[in-house]
Amino acid sequence: MPERPEPLTPLDETWERALCVVAHPDDLEFGAAAAVARWTGQGKQVVYCMVTSGEAGIDGMDPDECRVVREAEQRHSAEIVGVSEVEFLGQPDGVLEYGVPLRAVIAAAVRRHRPEIVVTGNFRDTWGGINLNTADHINTGKAVVDAVRDAGNRWVFRDQVESGLEPWGGVRAVWAFGSPSSAHGVDVTDTFDAGVASLEAHRAYIDGLGWEHFDAREFLEGNARSTGQRMGVAFAAPFEVFPMGWGE
Repeated sequence: MPERPEPLTPLDETWERALCVVAHPDDLEFGAAAAVARWTGQGKQVVYCMVTSGEAGIDGMDPDECRVVREAEQRHSAEIVGVSEVEFLGQPDGVLEYGVPLRAVIAAAVRRHRPEIVVTGNFRDTWGGINLNTADHINTGKAVVDAVRDAGNRWVFRDQVESGLEPWGGVRAVWAFGSPSSAHGVDVTDTFDAGVASLEAHRAYIDGLGWEHFDAREFLEGNARSTGQRMGVAFAAPFEVFPMGWGE
């Protein structure tokens, strides 16, 4: 008889400002957008930060054209879940490398927006089982964790501080959605429909992948329902929590 998955602990929602930093437009919509809709519905401020513009994501579209299309889709998708501010960091899609340059641009975003919580995507090697993760996701998530710590140290990326970006050490935790090591979750039963609509807003990208019969609701519902069972609710989103304070 298979082992029953461990119950998920509800995330601490006693915060006001979050910054979501992911590699591509559409990343948040494949697992976290319904949670974002819950938080904006609570009156929290959530900002989206895309490391790339997803310009290498559609084989039949030139990257310069694709960039414009995907940025527009992401802004519309964000509006659906109550996010009005979307920032694009302009890094190259498909070839992101973990390292100091990537940490620097993300640290600058953290210093600009001064969040209490930073949300990123799964950066484990897989999504669980045999489904491998991508280099862009892995490198972005690793850089996010380090950049959050960098942002609080005035002697790291001193040029940013000298140009007026004050250090920010107020991030309490980084939350990685969709991680196979998730031990926390968010009840998204009431905002699940908004999450579906936000994914459907990436129509050019989905069509460009050749997913002719892709059903956003069916895709999201499978994961949300199984996660919800671990919280005793209809639908939930899973998160791995990385506390940023000592001894937490």
